[in-house]
Amino acid sequence: MVELGKYSLRRGKGRWYLRLSILVICLFAVIVIYVSNQLLTKRFTETISNRSEVRLALYVTGLMSELQRNSVVPQLLSRDPELMNALESNDYSLSTARLLSFVDEIGAASLTLLDRDGRAVAATDRNQLGAMHRNAPYFVDAQRNNQTVYNTFRKEDGGYGFIYSRRVEVNGEFRGVIMVEVDVPRMERGWAGVSDAVFVMDSEGTIIMSTEPRWRGLGEEEALARQSAPSAIQRALRLTQGWAALPADAYLQGEAVLRREVRVPHQGWRMVSFTTYASVRQQVNGILALEVMGFAIVLAGLFWFTSRKTASRLVFFQRESAELRALNRRLQREIAEREKVEKTLQVAEQTIAQSSKLAALGEMSAAVSHELNQPLAAMKTYLAGARLLLQRQRPDEALSSFQRIDDLLERMGAITRQLKSYARKGADAFEPVDTRAAVSTALAMMEPQLKTRSVNIIRSLPNEPVMILGDRLRLEQVIINLLRNALDATKGANNPTVEILLAAGDTVSLQIRDNGEGIENLNELFEPFYTTKAPGDGVGLGLAISSGIVNDLGGRLTARNAVDGGAIFEVQLPTMRQDVAAAE
Repeated sequence: MVELGKYSLRRGKGRWYLRLSILVICLFAVIVIYVSNQLLTKRFTETISNRSEVRLALYVTGLMSELQRNSVVPQLLSRDPELMNALESNDYSLSTARLLSFVDEIGAASLTLLDRDGRAVAATDRNQLGAMHRNAPYFVDAQRNNQTVYNTFRKEDGGYGFIYSRRVEVNGEFRGVIMVEVDVPRMERGWAGVSDAVFVMDSEGTIIMSTEPRWRGLGEEEALARQSAPSAIQRALRLTQGWAALPADAYLQGEAVLRREVRVPHQGWRMVSFTTYASVRQQVNGILALEVMGFAIVLAGLFWFTSRKTASRLVFFQRESAELRALNRRLQREIAEREKVEKTLQVAEQTIAQSSKLAALGEMSAAVSHELNQPLAAMKTYLAGARLLLQRQRPDEALSSFQRIDDLLERMGAITRQLKSYARKGADAFEPVDTRAAVSTALAMMEPQLKTRSVNIIRSLPNEPVMILGDRLRLEQVIINLLRNALDATKGANNPTVEILLAAGDTVSLQIRDNGEGIENLNELFEPFYTTKAPGDGVGLGLAISSGIVNDLGGRLTARNAVDGGAIFEVQLPTMRQDVAAAE
């Protein structure tokens, strides 16, 4: 038995060493692969980035060269004698042929000659002959300016055209306008195939040139949104990029791309290009695959070494089985003993439960008796007052006292009916309650006691209703108990004062403050039957009952001593939500 235990201990340690070794190797493999991925990705990405920047610089140079070359053409053609004579004589039979002879050499998209009315009288695009351009900006700006002007306009097919125009003068008099349209498609075709996507944005961020025709006229974000992943699988891969993901600037057709931007020194333009990471990912994955293979070989060797030890462990399985059977018999005996003890405990628990019920019944009876004392005392006072009023032949005022006695009887009946709610502990009977009305009713209930003493009552209540969701009768019980305690606490004060402060916000806060001697023991204040009053003045259930009622209403009752003397009791209740109030 001892030998088996030693063997089990050694085998347990060996397993832990094996698991620890595998964990260390796996952790080391993850670190190596992660670092390798970062370094290799950074290295290959920098290479692609440098190539992309050089290519983008060449594109910008070519674009500026094309624009500058076309910007010179209007100045030369505006001085061409044949075009000037045609505008002077209104004979344009040879003007179109004249423009056609220049267009191929210049490399422009089109050349157009407009007369002084803005009508196309000669054009390399014969479909434009006779078209009116009187209100076009390139005609209006050229007519008002002595220099070559530049304009961008949106075509019917969604593309953009770039126009250089210049006024043509004969003997110092305005005769027409010569227009040169830059061959944008030719430049876009030169970009396509080298980079995945290239576009030019104007100063407002609108794409005016692009290798993707659908992007023209859109912003960059809107354009990229149209190039979504072609399948749900690729979209899922885009959303679940892990530690091996490349530092993608954007996605085109579901693939990560590198974004590069450069400023074009013309009209505030910017050129942006996107280049895929496909080659980077292939090179990095190839090296990472070799590293993974190496770590896999190491783990395979470790598993082969441990598998040899497994055969030797089979010898001890039978011995362990016999020991387990013996342990099983011992466990069965212990289970039988525990079942016997549990039956004994059940009998004891039933006895304790019966005792608890009797104690709870006694505490509930004392609580009901405590709550009925206040209405009974008030009834006694009202009866004495009614007797005096009847003796003085004032029956109308006596009827008012009898009405108050009737209200107190209703209240006592409601208190006794609350025994059901104490057993239920639910919020079925809750309704919207204005806390201000509850404070006013409680003060009316305390009126007989207030008349017997000279106590300064200071009330601070909001003008608007302060609504909560609860039981008004039980809330009035809490306020009456707190007021009665405040009155008792101010018996020895020179100028007895009780302050009632009601505030509403996220929670409803009701504070009742007195200028008595304060509270000595705050820890046991809300315990049942705890009291500092003389025998016969109280049984110590008022604050315990009040705390229970406030808890049932979803709030909290706290007490503290004021800095300048006296005690402060605060009731905090949740404010009734607007949607609940509307439903009610």
